Amino acid sequence: MIFQNLKSVNFIQYLFLNKLSWLSCLIGLLIVLPAQAVDLKVAVEKEVESLKVGSSTAAIVKDGAGRQLGKLNPMSSLAAKLDGNSITISNRVAAGELVIEPENNGYVWIGDRWYRGTTRLIRQNNGITAINKVDLEQYLYSVVGAEAVSSWPIEALKAQAVAARSYALYKRKTGSNGIYDVDTTTGTQVYKGLDSEYTTTHQAVNSTLGQIMTYNNQVILAAFHSSSGGYTENVEDVWTSPLPYLRGVVDYDQQAPVFQWQQIVPLSKIQSLVAGVGKIKAFQATAMTPRGRVVTMNITGDRGSTTVSGNDLRKALDLRSTLFRVSTDGDNLLVKGRGFGHGLGLSQWGAYYLAKQGINYHQILAHYYQTANLSRMK
Repeated sequence: MIFQNLKSVNFIQYLFLNKLSWLSCLIGLLIVLPAQAVDLKVAVEKEVESLKVGSSTAAIVKDGAGRQLGKLNPMSSLAAKLDGNSITISNRVAAGELVIEPENNGYVWIGDRWYRGTTRLIRQNNGITAINKVDLEQYLYSVVGAEAVSSWPIEALKAQAVAARSYALYKRKTGSNGIYDVDTTTGTQVYKGLDSEYTTTHQAVNSTLGQIMTYNNQVILAAFHSSSGGYTENVEDVWTSPLPYLRGVVDYDQQAPVFQWQQIVPLSKIQSLVAGVGKIKAFQATAMTPRGRVVTMNITGDRGSTTVSGNDLRKALDLRSTLFRVSTDGDNLLVKGRGFGHGLGLSQWGAYYLAKQGINYHQILAHYYQTANLSRMK
């Protein structure tokens, strides 16, 4: 059950007894060819009316066909706007699609921060979508710093780098819409450009260059989250189809600041979600995962009842996870829960505490991605 105390587990002993799982990771690294450079397309802004763009160095501006239209001066912030069917930059250049290419390895300014790579501006519906085309490894310098904490043990950051690289490649292969591969939010991976690059994130990425998690020689859906609340989930219990490498395992996040939490929420915050039931009287979980996450919840009022999903309730109440229990307290809800995120794959706080015990990133990844292999990109 959700609020039972977990028994401590000797992870060193566990890995000794299961040494073949992580030794197979090392073998996988030895037999696959070195990585090739890969570019990723990241949607930094989506369908906005206007945005600021620029470059740290002089930059060439091209249209979608590759024709040069002009140049931008270094360190200038210019407004990109829609003008009919075209996008204009400070009324200097205009085309249906614009590409900004910095000279001398300069950086690009998109919205409110600096990024590596180039900028592509396209018209999408009634707005402008800004796409940062960036080398995968350079992208990871930022993602690791945005998703984890730069001062964490280097083995935890290495595990995050491999997971993030695998996830990005999986999305590039299976989830790209043809315009971009990922965005900058928690819906894919958090990406903040140069703002979240650190010496330690460079070290973690460079020391795992090209390393990914694979199953049957295919990159895996390397899901990760902040904290599972004691035990990760089988993927089919949270999302849809089962995957052999996303299985529930014991987590090591018991000391995490988000391991256990509670929130007091006004009942009015979910009124729109349960319109028609009247004054809310009771909550009853009608379906849960084996680890106690709420799949559906029945909400009863003085005029009727309705059933909502755990995910919808989490969003409406701004909860950290669906691993919670709820009770009424006058005009408020008292919510007690555990963990942060969906509870699938790598637990970031679990990786942190394992790394603090001297566990290396090969072993961390082997634990959270059961039956997957650590390989190099082909």
